[in-house]
Amino acid sequence: MTAYEPPTALPRELLDHAGMRAAIAAHDFGEVFRLARSEAGISYSKIAAECDIKPERVGALARGIGSVTTFEKIARIADALRIPGAHLGLSPREWETAPTQRRVLPQPAHSTAPQRDGDEVRRRKFIKASTGAGLAIGIPDLTRPVTGRRVGGDFPQRLRERTARLRRLDDVLGGGDTYRVYLGEYQATKSVLRDCTYTEETGRSLLSVLAEQAQQAGWAAFDGGRHNDATSLYKDSHTAAVDAQDTALAGNALAFLAYQAVNGDRTAGIQIAARSCSTAGPDAAPGVRALLHERLAWSYAVAGLPTETERALSDAESALDEIEEAPQPDWVAWVDRTELQIMSGRCWTELKRPLRAVPTLESALAQYEDAHARDKSLYLSWLADSYMTAGEIEQSARTVSRALDLSAGVASVRPRQRLAPILRRLSDHRALPEVSDVLEKAQT
Repeated sequence: MTAYEPPTALPRELLDHAGMRAAIAAHDFGEVFRLARSEAGISYSKIAAECDIKPERVGALARGIGSVTTFEKIARIADALRIPGAHLGLSPREWETAPTQRRVLPQPAHSTAPQRDGDEVRRRKFIKASTGAGLAIGIPDLTRPVTGRRVGGDFPQRLRERTARLRRLDDVLGGGDTYRVYLGEYQATKSVLRDCTYTEETGRSLLSVLAEQAQQAGWAAFDGGRHNDATSLYKDSHTAAVDAQDTALAGNALAFLAYQAVNGDRTAGIQIAARSCSTAGPDAAPGVRALLHERLAWSYAVAGLPTETERALSDAESALDEIEEAPQPDWVAWVDRTELQIMSGRCWTELKRPLRAVPTLESALAQYEDAHARDKSLYLSWLADSYMTAGEIEQSARTVSRALDLSAGVASVRPRQRLAPILRRLSDHRALPEVSDVLEKAQT
């Protein structure tokens, strides 16, 4: 039996097209659809039918309106257009690994059969395939050493590079999707440390990677609402980093713990955040110091201390001034001027300073891509909060509406948690049409 080939399968030469490869890598599916139609004559209606996306939505994406961020849709597009999983940060698709078997087609949009169960099966298959060392992300798979085997000195670096590539999943998937992937990597490295032999130097390097992986898994746990798991992983990370003599990662583990603690015990949160900066020390990479001082600023802001907040933000900015072209750890690669602007706006929102928060957040978010749906929806929640404080009710409602659109389908508990109190405040103004509309959207 021959394998099913969907009518939307992209020709090999189009997959190799520089513009198409760039669009796929950026998860810019609107551009993918546009090129599929212009270069291969694949109509939007065929794309809509095979991908189970409404035709008007396909057209909107092709015009640059909106983005695709959920795993289910990304996987369905990959199957319909025959985009190899490695191009999208996914494990190999079924049609790649078993090309001679007939693929079970997804239910078409007009089918009366329930689709949710199929979506969940595909998600579980993805997570299962992704756990441990099995996720294909565009780099060669690492063969984990077996019990008793000696680990070479190059293994920790290859593992660190893999960890860096896995981190990119966080750009498009929430912690509910990535937690088991990251946890599997962490547990696999623990097994290497326990069961294999290596030099003292290699052992320290492996402990450093383990600390990094624990933080990655802890972050996904936090994002997915598993707060106890997150705390445990952050503490494990700190222990591993101290044992590895990696002060930067030890400081970052404390910063994560402070970020959790400040919402409960503000004094403890500040103390832990300050300790994170001193642990990393003045010789840490500039990006590391910028990140840790940002989180210290946040602790001060939540505690209502504007002077201390501004000083910590200034220290973060000074650290960023030092970066130039010096190499930075991959786990701080996302810290830049825009990120500092956003953190500044968040801090001023917490301090009830809308005249400072609103322009700062508006400027930063204008440069922030919708593809980072979870993060942008979160950041918009602080902008909506500041609009409310400033008495701009309609603008707050419009911003909340945008945040709800972006967060739909993202496997993270945080956007809705952040938006919930703002929606409660908006409910006092439900007579306004914009508010009534967004409250209805939030309910549905």
